[in-house]
Amino acid sequence: MAGFRSLAEQVRDPRLTPEQRRTALRRCLEKFAPYGHRATWHHLCGRVGIGTEDRRPAPDRLVEALAELEEARRVWLAYDVAFGVRRKREKRLGIRQPSALDDWHRCTWGGCGVAWCDDPLVHPAAPLADVLRRIITALESEPGSVCPVCDSPRITWRGGLDHVPSSGPVCADCGIVVPEPVLTEQALAASRRSRRPELASATAR
Repeated sequence: MAGFRSLAEQVRDPRLTPEQRRTALRRCLEKFAPYGHRATWHHLCGRVGIGTEDRRPAPDRLVEALAELEEARRVWLAYDVAFGVRRKREKRLGIRQPSALDDWHRCTWGGCGVAWCDDPLVHPAAPLADVLRRIITALESEPGSVCPVCDSPRITWRGGLDHVPSSGPVCADCGIVVPEPVLTEQALAASRRSRRPELASATAR
């Protein structure tokens, strides 16, 4: 199975047809898709000005979309390496109990779903790398009470997400599932109190 770098080379390969290069870019999202496959594809298409269903997009626009995806991947991989180094150091010090951050990190293996957007049409507008930098900064800081991406305080707990875990705090403005470790206990409690009525009633049964 081709890896991300091999697929990226196919996106840039002028010998391939636009259809083949588009397919290669879609397959890159099987390896790295911060918002989830569909939402990341929608984001990239909007950023470079191609239709999500366009089967013969301009190759230069595909390469532009790939460049944004690659920059975000570099940002995430650097964080991932640093995270692994920290965990090894903690284990040597006898700190073996997984934290909430460890639990969250396990659900983002390979960088897929780092900023999961359950609605593929609702996602942050900023470049992917900028969004990941904001999330990483929040993960490395004290917990707060707003969305780390857009600073919105409108965070609501939602269930039935097409994600693991299947419920969590979702930003009502930019659409990401906010990593629980970046929120204070008070903010998490507030998000649960503001959960959608249908979820609350289902939980009560």
